Amino acid sequence: MGLNIGSKLKRLRLANNLTQEELANRTGLTKGYISQMERDRTSPSLSTLKDILDVLGEKLASFFEEGPEEQTVYRQEDRILISESTEAFKVELLVQASQRRDMEPVLVTLAPGARTWEDRSHQGQEFGYILDGEVTLRLGRGHHRLRQGECFYFTSDKKHLLENVGQTQAQILWVVTPPTF
Repeated sequence: MGLNIGSKLKRLRLANNLTQEELANRTGLTKGYISQMERDRTSPSLSTLKDILDVLGEKLASFFEEGPEEQTVYRQEDRILISESTEAFKVELLVQASQRRDMEPVLVTLAPGARTWEDRSHQGQEFGYILDGEVTLRLGRGHHRLRQGECFYFTSDKKHLLENVGQTQAQILWVVTPPTF
């Protein structure tokens, strides 16, 4: 069983909304070293690890604790509604505590004519699969029409939103990395 120090540090860094460069600046390390550590290409000394964990607000002892086994299966009753419960627009978090993970899957439901909020440029990547209906993806200045069974994938460096342009309800499985919902 590996310690997975790199992936644990990356999750903590992302949970603190820090870039590798920001973490490097706060710890006196280089961005390259942080990158290599997160990919388990190098291992930090105990004192370096403690310095990093201090910045991330984590105690050394708890960093190495084995937590309870992660939940693997999520039922419909486990979903968490994270948007206003309206007839027009609904977002459900499919996996609890996804903010501590590398990606965040949500189920978006849009009534005819409804749209998601416009999300500004941010770090990350997004994937969506149209489960039902017909939508337009507005990405930067571009518009892309998608129907049931089609999908989208983009880096999150442009403003974006989805709009239901069909006559029936649309449902989209949307996965974001790192978690932003």
